Amino acid sequence: MTELRNIEAELARFRRRVLVASLVVLVAFGLVVARLMYLEIVRHEDLAEQAQSNSTALVPIVPTRGLIEDRNGVVLANNYSAYTLEITPSKAGPLEQTIDALAKVVDITARDRKRFKKLLDESKSFESLPIRTRLNDDEVARFAAQRYRFPGVEIKARLFRNYPFGELASHAIGYIGRINQAEKARIDDSDDEANYRGTDYIGKLGIEQSYESQLHGTTGVEEMETSAAGRAVRQLASIPAIPGDTIKLSIDIRLQKLVEDLFGDRRGALVALDPKTGEVLAFVSKPTFDPNMFVDGIDNDNWTALNDSLDKPLLNRALRGTYAPGSTYKPFMAVAALETGKRTPQQTIVDPGYFMFGGHKFRDDKVGGHGTVNMYKSIVESCDTYYYMVANDLGVDTIHDYIKPFGLGQLTGIDIQGEARGLLPSTAWKRAAYRDPAQQKWYAGETISLGIGQGYNHFTMLQLAVATAALADNGLKVRPHLAKEIINPATHHGEPAVRDPVTQLNIKPEYLAVVKNAMVGVNLEGTSAASFRGAAYTSGGKTGTAQVLEIKKNEKYHASKVPERLRDNALFTAFAPADNPKIVLAMVVENAGFGAQAAAPIARRVFDYWLLGQYPSVADIAAVQKAQATAPIGTPRRVQDVPLPPEP
Repeated sequence: MTELRNIEAELARFRRRVLVASLVVLVAFGLVVARLMYLEIVRHEDLAEQAQSNSTALVPIVPTRGLIEDRNGVVLANNYSAYTLEITPSKAGPLEQTIDALAKVVDITARDRKRFKKLLDESKSFESLPIRTRLNDDEVARFAAQRYRFPGVEIKARLFRNYPFGELASHAIGYIGRINQAEKARIDDSDDEANYRGTDYIGKLGIEQSYESQLHGTTGVEEMETSAAGRAVRQLASIPAIPGDTIKLSIDIRLQKLVEDLFGDRRGALVALDPKTGEVLAFVSKPTFDPNMFVDGIDNDNWTALNDSLDKPLLNRALRGTYAPGSTYKPFMAVAALETGKRTPQQTIVDPGYFMFGGHKFRDDKVGGHGTVNMYKSIVESCDTYYYMVANDLGVDTIHDYIKPFGLGQLTGIDIQGEARGLLPSTAWKRAAYRDPAQQKWYAGETISLGIGQGYNHFTMLQLAVATAALADNGLKVRPHLAKEIINPATHHGEPAVRDPVTQLNIKPEYLAVVKNAMVGVNLEGTSAASFRGAAYTSGGKTGTAQVLEIKKNEKYHASKVPERLRDNALFTAFAPADNPKIVLAMVVENAGFGAQAAAPIARRVFDYWLLGQYPSVADIAAVQKAQATAPIGTPRRVQDVPLPPEP
């Protein structure tokens, strides 16, 4: 009996164990089922994506950069394919040893090493950096045969930017260069991050910079199946890259070359534009530079040569160079005098050759004066005394308020970055510009020199061209632009780059007509008549000579005794044909003296080409260059005796 009870107790314990074990198995099975349901249903999409990514890779397809053309379709910036030898520092051995070994296989110059070091300082260690570009077929073959010796080194086929005309119009076109850390951070923080994957270059200046988004295009993607080792096995899908748009400029590259040739070795700037549309026809800054040097990363020697040059070839003088306008300012002063009622066209003054103010004598450039002078004669003969009086009668703030609408001392809104504002002075400006209360005060004597475009007045040639266009074309003020059309390369359909570039100034047409007529007189019988004698069209213009060196009281200016870089600047503004202007220009030839002798001859040939299709011969261009180099730089000139306060 006891034995039977023991057996029953063992069976009961066994049944409990089986029950517990069954419950454990059931719970475990339930957990497994629940986990499977969670993974299969709740996490299905996420896990499927992870599984896919473990076996695929997304490779960016860099788009072909868009072309830049002139108004006639001449290509100014294009692309070509070439092989590069590149090192990924994180995968390569000691860099110096690697480069030394590579130099025994392909030619690596000191310039290549300097450029690579510069790129290395600006980049991350996992980025592939070029040590040599534009390898020929023999170099590619030699390296391929010894590829196994160089971990982290590979040959890549890349598209390179090319500027076929070199230095010509480089300040307008700009250039591209490798993306630096600051640019990469800016891209990473923008909506363009995905579009710049795989892209190493970006526009740095000019049209290349300002129209970067249109020129860059849209990056494509290849989905590749990869092995466990990360090697590409096959292509699964592909979204092709969309090439960048073509930017057609309003510049005529033949006109651009003509002007740059006419300047020769002289420093200066010229802006020519269509006064009805704002299209920039020529955008010249001399000296210039070769943008091709910057594409692969400029080496230190060339950078130092450009950056330290006294001629400042990297300075865009048309956009950022500000100059005292000299007598080219007088037509605008005349409009202000008419608008305010301070002068009528017939009203005259008697010019003794100076203007007395506060015991100081402001001298005219013509000793003995111009005699009886009305408004027409004041512009044609460029009478300083007339405008000393006008400036004194108007006052600095009235001058500011009536000149400002023309755009002088204001940003024009041109479609490239970096424009300088210049300076159109006023009492409010001076209070804000200086800290010393004594300097903040505007002195009446300072107003006098403003009338002849001296003193604090400083404008760009771009501003002077826009202002002259408004004066010449009945008060129509244009927004200048270098890009004419943005063209889709697939459809060849073009859209205007800039819309609504014209506004109307509120100036009486009869006042503009008076001043325009006087400017026509300048080219017919005035200071620039010699340059326009025999022209098949009628034009208007205004010469200017602006001092660079401040002359002390009671001293005279003798160009022969002044260092060349401190001599007067030669300026000229002009438009043609006079009755219906199709071209307007403003220009400065630095330290060249009289605008009539150094600047007006260039303007004549610009107009002959644009209006008549006459391109000067090599001999004619050489003659203009020689005349600039040998022309008188100015007779002894007396300046105002009131010393100007220093600029802020």
